[in-house]
Amino acid sequence: MSTKYKFSDNEATYFITSTTVDWVDVFTRDTYRDILLDSFRFCQKNQGLQIPAWVLMPNHFHLICSFWNNYDPGMVIKNIKSFTAIKIIDAIINNDNESRKEWMLDIFEKNGKAKKSNYRYQFWQHENHPILLDTEEKYWQRLLYLHENPVRAGFVYESEHWMYSSAIDHYNGEQKGLLEISFLE
Repeated sequence: MSTKYKFSDNEATYFITSTTVDWVDVFTRDTYRDILLDSFRFCQKNQGLQIPAWVLMPNHFHLICSFWNNYDPGMVIKNIKSFTAIKIIDAIINNDNESRKEWMLDIFEKNGKAKKSNYRYQFWQHENHPILLDTEEKYWQRLLYLHENPVRAGFVYESEHWMYSSAIDHYNGEQKGLLEISFLE
């Protein structure tokens, strides 16, 4: 059995990526971003999630994360993705001002029907691609990579100007970002 892209150690630090199906730009609306960020906060408080670094892009997120009290990393991420998929799709359905409603729901439904394990819709791609950060070099490389994501995408000139990221926590000691950050020692 392959251990590539698996959570192999409940106490380790990982870099993970989760992406919407067909790279749909869902997180361009505050309502949908807030659902995901609130889910991260809930799991930080109740399911052992520790986040040293993160970034939320229009269609995916990256986390550097670890888990305390022997919580199962795969289960925590599954909980986040399951909960947010239901809540965000419900928010799209009930948002009369969502100009892309039919287009997004068609994509989620098409992807949902493609796999028998789905109920109706599929919001997230199934993979998380956890990468074990077992050296300082890997950790710092992934930290820089995720913080530079909005810069490479052309959204901002400096990573700490992207508000949906922990860059401000890391590079500006005077301000705090949107999520509580657990700095590694």
